[in-house]
Amino acid sequence: MAQPQVPVTVLTGYLGAGKTTLLNRILSEQHGKKYAVIVNEFGELGVDNDLVVNADEEVFEMNNGCICCTVRGDLIRIIDGLMKRKEKFDGILVETTGLADPGPVAQTFFIDDDVKTQTRLDAIVTVVDARHFLGQLEQGDEAEEQVAFADVILLNKTDLVDEAELARVEAKIRSMNRFARIHRTQKSGIALDAILDKHAFDLNRILEFEPDFLEHGHDHEHEEEIQSFSVSAERPVDPDKFRIWIGALLQLRGQDIFRCKGILAIDGAPRRFVFQGVHMLMESDWGTPWKPGDARTSKLVFIGRNLDVENLRRGFQDCLK
Repeated sequence: MAQPQVPVTVLTGYLGAGKTTLLNRILSEQHGKKYAVIVNEFGELGVDNDLVVNADEEVFEMNNGCICCTVRGDLIRIIDGLMKRKEKFDGILVETTGLADPGPVAQTFFIDDDVKTQTRLDAIVTVVDARHFLGQLEQGDEAEEQVAFADVILLNKTDLVDEAELARVEAKIRSMNRFARIHRTQKSGIALDAILDKHAFDLNRILEFEPDFLEHGHDHEHEEEIQSFSVSAERPVDPDKFRIWIGALLQLRGQDIFRCKGILAIDGAPRRFVFQGVHMLMESDWGTPWKPGDARTSKLVFIGRNLDVENLRRGFQDCLK
């Protein structure tokens, strides 16, 4: 009998957004669960470990580089070590440095067979500083990328801005990532069941997690900014054509496609075909059965930079029967 997979939650967000505060909330609440914590800090002298409460928690600190580049091997080794005593904890929390691109962290759960077998990437949770987010977008790509990869977003420090500014920040976030759940918070205060064990990265839960999967916003963002794009079709998809198209697309444009997700109706297949990708890596599986009377609609979402929307739409249309 297969062993249950250990859920992993990745906490990310720009410097000072409130990640450690959120982590401490998770570790302090009386939920009866134990978590192993992996803290990544950029720089040789680590202080994050000292900021994390509950000395009896398993805290592993990686401070020899950014988790998204030089230490992915360390992440795999730490998780491999944890799996030898996984009966001692209920889940793993990974807090990334504020300068990390969460994409390669997520890719770890695609590329290493042992990690993939024994753990389950549950969700990428991004904490956003409502007061400073719009300014952070001008300082580099990190704040954008953290929002683009998110399954759940905590729009934090809402008490420091007025409602008009809050609406502007939320609209900007929505333009980059239309399918993440947004929760407005102060001091990272949130019910833990809103962020933990959400199965947000689970192929078979895409639609359940995203009831507004196809709600369209306005695609009027400047082309080199991060944006989200979705497309749907009522006709069935030719699986061979789709496989060739999506494979070539991710090889050519994968660096700019941070996340992609889809649910496809394959002609004659009794189940939905579901897939998701992070950059150039993709996984797929058969999902839930189509029920009698279900509209067999195929749906795709892309989040990335420099998305050629017309080319994506045309490529998808060419895969239809």
